[in-house]
Amino acid sequence: MSDQWKPTFSQKDFSLDKQETLYNGFFKMYKLHLSHKTFSGEKISIQRELFYRDDAVCVLLYDAENDAVVLVEQFRVGAYDSPEGPWLLELIAGIVEPGETPEDVARRESQEEAGTDIGEIVPIIRFVPSSGGTREYIDLLCAQVNSEGVEGIHGLADEGEDIQVHTLAADDAFALVKAGKINNAPAIIALQWLQINREELKQRWKQ
Repeated sequence: MSDQWKPTFSQKDFSLDKQETLYNGFFKMYKLHLSHKTFSGEKISIQRELFYRDDAVCVLLYDAENDAVVLVEQFRVGAYDSPEGPWLLELIAGIVEPGETPEDVARRESQEEAGTDIGEIVPIIRFVPSSGGTREYIDLLCAQVNSEGVEGIHGLADEGEDIQVHTLAADDAFALVKAGKINNAPAIIALQWLQINREELKQRWKQ
């Protein structure tokens, strides 16, 4: 069964032999020289370029009373060459600052990006979005919200943010995932999780 799987190796089965800094800005880029055990019982040495990003939090705001979700639309440089354009419909998100918990980030960013407070927060999963060459961990959460009056343009001007808030019926958001219109990993994962857990959240959060 899948829940009985565990990794063949652990932290003790590889070594970081050398690290070179290729770029050190808002993000970082390293060249890593590593050695690790192989499945055939040998040991190999490899070099990998690593894009290093700090831990982040993405939060899906769900209004159980109105069966609606709050999402945000903004320009994303990582999709600059998309045929549909680089404006994506996403979850509220932010980078974890020193001393913050994922829940702290979710509450801070919900105010900054959507102008709203949130209620109870339910963890979905902590995952690695692009393990082939990027070091980043995302805590994916779902939070209770009253979506009435949640609208407008938000974001921090000094960070170059220009964010449009959208409140959608949950079923409409699911349809956008199915149609490939919502095409970023955190939003896809969170909305599919909501499809599975929606009834439980309604029982938990409806007044």
